[in-house]
Parts: sequence; structure tokens; C-alpha cells
Amino acid sequence: MTDTTTPHALNILVVDDEINIRKTLAVCLETEGHSVVTVSNFEDAVAEASRSTFELAFVDLRLGTADGLDLIPQLLAKNSCLKIIVITAYASIDTAVEAMRRGATDYIPKPFTPAQVKLSVGKVAHIRSLEQKVSALQDDVSRLNPEFDFSTTSQKMQQAINVARQVASSDATVLLRGESGTGKTVLARMLHIWGRRSQKPFGVVSCPTLTSELLESELFGHVKGAFTGAVRDNLGRIAACDGGTLLLDEIGDVPLSIQPKLLRFIQDREYERVGDYTPRKADVRLIAATNIDIEQAVAGGRFREDLFYRLNVIQIEIPPLRERQEDIEGLAQRLLVFFGRNNHRLFKGFSNDALQALKGYSWPGNIRELRNVVERAAILCPADTVESAYLPAGIAPDEALPQLGDPVPLKQIEEQHIRRVLAATKSLQEAADVLGIDQATLWRKRKDYGI
Repeated sequence: MTDTTTPHALNILVVDDEINIRKTLAVCLETEGHSVVTVSNFEDAVAEASRSTFELAFVDLRLGTADGLDLIPQLLAKNSCLKIIVITAYASIDTAVEAMRRGATDYIPKPFTPAQVKLSVGKVAHIRSLEQKVSALQDDVSRLNPEFDFSTTSQKMQQAINVARQVASSDATVLLRGESGTGKTVLARMLHIWGRRSQKPFGVVSCPTLTSELLESELFGHVKGAFTGAVRDNLGRIAACDGGTLLLDEIGDVPLSIQPKLLRFIQDREYERVGDYTPRKADVRLIAATNIDIEQAVAGGRFREDLFYRLNVIQIEIPPLRERQEDIEGLAQRLLVFFGRNNHRLFKGFSNDALQALKGYSWPGNIRELRNVVERAAILCPADTVESAYLPAGIAPDEALPQLGDPVPLKQIEEQHIRRVLAATKSLQEAADVLGIDQATLWRKRKDYGI
């Protein structure tokens, strides 16, 4: 049963032309800790909604000569997140259906009891609480996992993005090809967001990280007792993503034993859980990604040719970062702003020498490596402009941080050493142990150096 206990107080608007109803509802709601504004007519309701932000509105269907149904879209136009509960003494199936069609959340007939009001408000408060939690989680995801910006001047990257946008709304299987770290997972997620399945689940299965048995279970699910360790039923990622999108990352590493079952699902949308012979169906859009020469895998007998053709309906090649040199500066600057914000810092950008070093590097790890380099610089650099000295030696080999014996103040050596140790360790205690000091001393030194 859904818990409808009120998670938090709400701002509520009551619209009813009967003064007794307004007073009764106000007392009932305020007793529960809610903030209530009451009005008697259509015009005052719209005016109040324009002035204040309400989370819930009780709307009578008969407001003198006005129709409460017409008020619903007007209130929603002021606040699309508003929940509306319709109240009326003339309840009917038709009016209930029409109220819901216009955007109402719930419907209660007159006369109603305080318990009915509390139950309806509790449902709305529970929904609002869940919406706020989802919003907070989305903010956390954006903060911890910044999506790579797809603004680009690279012709190859523009072509890849244009193809992705064209096929996003279809159900065609897409094969994303590119080196590790080029952003295949990010583009797969954008394909999902740009398409008609955006409100449904998006899942990722990393094929190389699982054994053959575990990968089959992860994809198709299993029943309890199907194998050692299967202590409960597992629905599988395909079932979990029903209606949505599933990315098979590094598809070239799927074992040959699983490939026929995957081919069957692509062709017929049918599969069976491990240990269960009941055929099941699911509507899942598949996207595959690989960083290997999959044609060579087919020629070598490591990958089924018929499966490759089924996966390769739409192929999108993502260029490596070394072929997108015109994008490096913009990507680096955006990442620096992001990591600066995470570290409570405000950076002006990179020095000319640092930018030249970034542009002149070959980036074998692609965007993932660039991200790591910029994060490191944002942690180590004490100034608001990142100099080439704060880039790894392989990127700026002629530049280095102050060394022992250099003509610099002792504090500068100590600060950079502390910053490097902090960046290389997982906790303050570990850093303090490496430095040979206690946590209190490390805390003071971090404060002194503004770390």
C-alpha cells in the first residue's frame, strides 16, 4: 500500500463559491500544517495563482456562473507542477473524466469528510516529495557526471551528431564505433533522450566486465536456483528497460555462446530467462558500442556475421580527440569551469602555453583522458589561471612544478607536495599518513594554503 502520510507542508489554494466549504477546508488543512489561501471566484483564483506559487489547488466545478473545468488549464498555465483536486456536489463519471483530461490530479465529491481530504492531500504531498527527490538526484547526476558538450566545430563530429539526431526517433539498432573514451556512452544516452523513449528507462550493460554466465543473467534474467548463487529471481536488464533503451557496451566482447540468444531477441523481441523455458517479450531499443575492428572479429570467427548485420543497421563513427583539435580548447575550458565549481574555485582559464600543450598532445585516452587532466589541474593549481606546469609531464614535458633545490620559498614546495599527495590519496587519513603528520595538522595546513 502506498504511504500517503504527508511528507511536508504544502501551499494550497482553495477555490469555492460557498463560504462554509472554504472555511471548513481551510481549518482542516491548516490543522495539518499547510498554508492555505481561499478565494470564491474564477478571477480571484487566477490572480492569486499569478502572485504566489501553489503546490495544490482545490477547485469547485461550479463557481457561480463560471465553470471550474475552465479554470484548470488557466491555473496549470501559471504553474505546470500544480496538482489540482476537483470538488463538486454534482459528481458524475463524465465530469470526472473531463476534469482528469484537462489536468486534474484527483476528484472528490461533496459532502466530504476530513479523512477524505487528508487522504487526497497526502497522496499529492507524497507525489511532490518524490518529484523533489528525482529533481535532486538529477542535479547530483549532472554535478558528478557532466555530459560532454556536443557543440563542436569538427566536421566529423558534426556528421556523427547529425546522424544521431536523425535516427533518434526511430527504433533502428545503432552501432556506435570509436576508440575508448570518445564518448560513445554519452552519445547513446543522448540518442535515448532525443527519441520518443526518453521517458522510459535507459540501461547500460558492460559486456567485457562479466563472465559468460553472469552476462547472460544480466541481460535476460534468471530464476531462483538457475545456477550457484542464484538465491532469488532476477528480471534482467532487458525486462528492466522495457519500453526504453539498452546500450550493450563493447559488444565485440560478447561470448559466442550468448550471441545466438541476442540475435533471437533482436529479430523477434523474444527471450528466455536462465533456468526458465517460458518465452518472454520486451520492447527495447538496442544500441551497441565497440572500440574494436568488429569485421576482423567476424572474419576470425569470434563474432557471428548475422548478428553483426543485425546490429549494424545504422553505424555512427565517433572520431578520436586527436582528429578534433579544434574542439580541444572549448572542451578543456568547460571542464575547467565544472571542476572549479566542484572545488569551490573560480578559474579564468588556461595560459597560452598550457593551451598549446593541450592542443599539441595526441590524447590516446581521448575525452576521458582530457577530463582527468583538467580535474588534476583544477586541484593542483593554486592560481586562477592554469599554467602548463600543472599539466602532467607527458603533456608538458618541458614544464614542471618546483623541485627540491629550486630558488623558491619552502612554503611553495610544501604546498605543492601536499596538493599532490591529496590528489593521489583516497582520504585525509591516508594523506596524513603519507605526509607523516596527523589529521589536525593537515587540516591546518590545508586552511593555510587555501586547499
